[in-house]
Amino acid sequence: MNEKINLIIITGLSGAGKTKAIGILEDLGYFCVDNLPLELIENFLDIVTKTEGKINKLGIVIDARSGASLQNLPQIVEKISADEQFNVKVIFLEASVDTLLRRFSETRRKHPIDTGRSLEENIENERKLLSEIREKADFIIDTTNFSLKDLKDKIISIVSPGNPDVMKIIITTFGFKYGVPLQSDIVIDVRFIPNPFYIKELSDKNGTTKEIKEYVLQFNETKEFLEKFESLIDFLIPNYIKEGKSYLNIAFGCTGGKHRSVALGEIVANYLKEKGYEVQIYHRDLTK
Repeated sequence: MNEKINLIIITGLSGAGKTKAIGILEDLGYFCVDNLPLELIENFLDIVTKTEGKINKLGIVIDARSGASLQNLPQIVEKISADEQFNVKVIFLEASVDTLLRRFSETRRKHPIDTGRSLEENIENERKLLSEIREKADFIIDTTNFSLKDLKDKIISIVSPGNPDVMKIIITTFGFKYGVPLQSDIVIDVRFIPNPFYIKELSDKNGTTKEIKEYVLQFNETKEFLEKFESLIDFLIPNYIKEGKSYLNIAFGCTGGKHRSVALGEIVANYLKEKGYEVQIYHRDLTK
């Protein structure tokens, strides 16, 4: 039986932080759709269930932009919740009227419910329109005094309880002669390590093999580097998380991207996995 799909439905008052919330879910690895028409939600979910687990975390924003059909949202949520293919959570965001007025004034955006009356009246009309789904929401978040980090911490506590240190680490290995990966946060040049390419029996192998890893690890400078780099990473990651960073891209580069960078990338990836972090590794130039 396929694993259940975690579905987070974000709704609530305009200006309360729904766009920021969906961005946080994206950082947590959710496939997200903003302003999905209510009439399409069941067809969309049917498509998702046919992806054979490729999409197992889904975030959807549904709000007043759906218009009059929004009155059907509570019934639709009940129907989806009864489907054993989904774990459904509804998060409702709200804020004080004064806060919403200030936020609209700062962004100069038009309220989605425009009755031709005052902004305060439009906010009150939206509150009434969403009152039923608010009552059925699993979580109600008042963002009146929230910073972005406060909102992120709250969302994480809901979707990943017991795991506040959520960070996805992507390790990319590459060859400098093909260029540095553009999305790198940290770039490490490991060309100071002797190159196994010039060893006849090793030149045709790559850094994923035991032989290359053993060759690279035999040098004192490699061992000292790993000790210092792992100490640096142990310091940096908790501080990045503290400041709200969800992704960290570390790139290891050598000349061709086949031997030293690959071996060191694999070793560091295993170290971080043992620490409990979510790690992906990508050997960009391994087959070039």
